[in-house]
Amino acid sequence: MWSKLALLIIKNRRLLVGLLAVVTVFMAWKAKDVEMTYDFAQVVSPDDPDMVYFQEFKKTFGEDGNVLVLGMQDSSVYKLGNFNELRMLTDTLGKVEGVNGVLSVTKLIQLTKDTAGQRFAAAPIFRTFPQTQKELDSLMQIVNRQEFYKGQLISPSTGATLMALTMDPKYLNSSRRQAVMQDILAHAERFTQKTGIKLHYAGLPYVRSTMTSKVASEMKFFLILAALVTSATLLVFFRTWSAVVFPLLIVGVAVIWCVGTIVLLGYKITLLTGLIPSILIVIGIPNCTYLLSRYHYDYRISGNQVLAMVRVVRKIGLVTLMNNTATATGFFVFCFTNIAILYQFGWVATISIFAAFFISIILIPIVFTYLPPPTPKQLEHLDAKPLTKLLEFFDYLVLERRGLVYGTAIVLCALGALGASRLQSVAYMVDDLPKNSSVNADLKFFEQHFNGIMPLEIVVDTGKKRGILKLKNLERIDRLENYLRTQPVLTSPISIVTFLKASTQAFYNGDPAYYRLPDNSERNFILSYLARSQGKEGSGMDNKLLRSFADSTGQKARISLKIADIGSRNLDTLLLNKIQPKIREIFNGTGMEVKLTGTTILFTKGNEYIIGTLRNSLIHAFGLVGLIVLVLFRSIRSVFFTLLPNFVTLLLTAGLMGYFGIALKPATALIFCIALGIDGDNSIHLLAKFRQEMATNGRRVRAAISTTLSEAGTSMIYTSIVLFVGFSIFAFSEFGGTKALGLLMSASLLITNFSNLILLPALLVTFEHGKDETIDRALIQHYDDQYHEEDDDLELNLDKMTVQPRLPQGSQPDRGANV
Repeated sequence: MWSKLALLIIKNRRLLVGLLAVVTVFMAWKAKDVEMTYDFAQVVSPDDPDMVYFQEFKKTFGEDGNVLVLGMQDSSVYKLGNFNELRMLTDTLGKVEGVNGVLSVTKLIQLTKDTAGQRFAAAPIFRTFPQTQKELDSLMQIVNRQEFYKGQLISPSTGATLMALTMDPKYLNSSRRQAVMQDILAHAERFTQKTGIKLHYAGLPYVRSTMTSKVASEMKFFLILAALVTSATLLVFFRTWSAVVFPLLIVGVAVIWCVGTIVLLGYKITLLTGLIPSILIVIGIPNCTYLLSRYHYDYRISGNQVLAMVRVVRKIGLVTLMNNTATATGFFVFCFTNIAILYQFGWVATISIFAAFFISIILIPIVFTYLPPPTPKQLEHLDAKPLTKLLEFFDYLVLERRGLVYGTAIVLCALGALGASRLQSVAYMVDDLPKNSSVNADLKFFEQHFNGIMPLEIVVDTGKKRGILKLKNLERIDRLENYLRTQPVLTSPISIVTFLKASTQAFYNGDPAYYRLPDNSERNFILSYLARSQGKEGSGMDNKLLRSFADSTGQKARISLKIADIGSRNLDTLLLNKIQPKIREIFNGTGMEVKLTGTTILFTKGNEYIIGTLRNSLIHAFGLVGLIVLVLFRSIRSVFFTLLPNFVTLLLTAGLMGYFGIALKPATALIFCIALGIDGDNSIHLLAKFRQEMATNGRRVRAAISTTLSEAGTSMIYTSIVLFVGFSIFAFSEFGGTKALGLLMSASLLITNFSNLILLPALLVTFEHGKDETIDRALIQHYDDQYHEEDDDLELNLDKMTVQPRLPQGSQPDRGANV
């Protein structure tokens, strides 16, 4: 089959190149429509009960993560000139397309009592803009009397103030988000230039916009960097620019297909899918390296380009496909999850890896049979002395010092297990960004002055219509809110209770001493005032105000807070050990249901959910790699030989994470499945060569191991070096998870050389006796030309190609001989 495929490729070179060009142009045309996204909620299954409840919450009360906040701490903002600039900035931002509303000090409203109409009126504090500093100071005294805003827009302890922009969700979830954010930031920067007042930015819209921009820029950066480092590696190996340019061209085509696939599947670029093009270069180049090194090996024997390339495809085509299948397995297991970002990552990566294989298996034979043959200097890498000495050392350890190999493996596994026991699962909302980034610095500003900015929501369901208006229920909610105010990582809550407190204060002509819930004697008066105020012409109030605090039936009340980015573990402690017990204490036996929700809650659950899912995915990956080995070699023992060394690699990688304090979170948990796929690739490579050698040398295990290490070991080390250098580039990422991916994958690739080039051969020597298994030659005729059939080579006469028959060892090829 593979011989016929090789002949088909070479005979139809122009047609195949044309077809690939047409597909590539189509994919490039689709790729131009690719969009970026960064959505925290994607990490939780849409069927998860907490996610279902969160979606219901948003239908009832609106979005919780669509507020962009601008903060400042500078007393000069209350100078007349600067305050006027703040007013103009507020008005300007309110007109930006995509901004639904702006709340700032200059647009604050206060509730006033209209005794004649027996209603409340909501009037702006700054009805007309002050003309003098004295007038401004007088109005600011009124602002400071509004207890409702303390801790919300103005910090009572530091005097810092903020401006809150409510964003249109339609813009936040589309490609227009970046343009809106750039417009907002441009206006804010002009304000800073005019006043000298520094602005700080926070809120999920800002975080998402920043992350999306960085994903886009890093995607381009890593594509270029991956191309450069792999180019340098290929040039060192093969010493010819043709072996650099054309492999890069091949993986470039694969990258275009990858981005086109994202668009065709209806996906967007996320933090994970944004890594695939760079990973594809890193994984695709070893395919080319593997094929080219084998092509050079066969060309040195035959002296004929076409014959050498046919033998390459025939002898290692299936094994290369199996290797790519093993690599793809590490990504494909994510397709079994119902987490959107993992599912998309798995499908795109799997499809792209197989696409890269087929592109390389077609274009490498076509391109390098057109090009001039390799020169003797370009073939020198086949006999590189340092590499030869290293493989001879491995051979010595495997054959003569297996006790030392096993002892070292046991010690390393014990140390790895100890390190793995120190692993901690923790994640922060913005911990992928460096600690010194502007996002983190601004986040610290809001945590210092306002306790936090991440959304946290609590819903109280009384179980009865208009139940939230009962004084006893309001008092219970007030007790809970008073407790929440004692937590230093939470902001002051906003709810129907705080609104009623503000109404009571207004009922008593704005006296701050009356910022409290109405008592039984006041309740009916205040509620009647509110009832007359809703939607009353000239009142300045409408139903939207109360709908943000309560549902339309008056059964459910919303308590809205902000929280500091304290990390998933501390958040779990706060919710489970503090807030939940207090809720049970206050509401137990009342028949009322209290639930916590919001984007922050979903993020924390998503972190735990992903880690649990990846644990299952790793088990699936082991099973799939084992199945590939079983199908390829039809041997249970071969499955054991493959999985044990790879388990050692993963255990040592986990140990390194524990010792270096790298937390287990979604970005780092991905490493294990990906590493297993790549390491399984190496194991299959070595086992395939070993089985072939066993079939050709009378099933002598020691001789088969020596030959396997000297021949297969070369290409394994080559590909490991390319992968090591390729994954190392991710260490330059600004994202903590991506940086950890690069460092840990590089470490894993170093460890796998011990596992697959020392431990695996040692296991084969110890447990493989060469007597009790039947070797299926049809599955293993992929390496040495001792097994090629003469009829396969004779088929080349169909095109009257000049080929060179096999020569006795030590003879020089006669380039004029014909088969």
